[in-house]
Amino acid sequence: MEAVLDLYAEPYDPKHPQVCFDERPVQLLGDTYAPIPMQKGQARRYDYHYEREGTANLFMMVQPLKGWRMVKTTQRRTKVDFAACMKDLVDVHFPQATRIRVVLDNLNTHNPSSLYEAFTPEEARRILRKLEFHFTPKHASWLNMAEIEISVLSRQCLRQRLPSIPNLETQVSAWTQQRNAHAVMIKWCFNLDHARTKLARLYP
Repeated sequence: MEAVLDLYAEPYDPKHPQVCFDERPVQLLGDTYAPIPMQKGQARRYDYHYEREGTANLFMMVQPLKGWRMVKTTQRRTKVDFAACMKDLVDVHFPQATRIRVVLDNLNTHNPSSLYEAFTPEEARRILRKLEFHFTPKHASWLNMAEIEISVLSRQCLRQRLPSIPNLETQVSAWTQQRNAHAVMIKWCFNLDHARTKLARLYP
């Protein structure tokens, strides 16, 4: 825990960016009956019946100190999907970084071995040389600031029926662009002093 809090206390460094990473499943739902369009003084109305259209997954990558986030939509949450996100961090989003410090939980797919399943050993090693994983303790995933951003995404974007992955991607992309345009940052206030006071029972 303290290692993660130490990382959060560091100032922004473009050569060593902090990136919080997490994922969220999404249930795809379609309308059984066409909604009644919005009218003056009347919100758009939906029938309570819906159709299940399968599931999807959202990978959240957020850089709290820069006000940047990226959401990647996939059909599943596998080791290969995780590895693809890590490659995107290195080659697409932070190609100039010396080392990317990634905060993530202890999910079984969040493992360096996932990259060796997805890529050749040489490619996996190339990517891992630029990554530094910081794992939150078990039962303390709330220390991952990506959960805060996922909560905002859920409230502002996902409280609607999204029937397909392309539709989900469109809505999430619009939300992401708006948040990034305003460089919305996360102000993290829980520090080592708070941890040692409020969680004193965890210390010897």
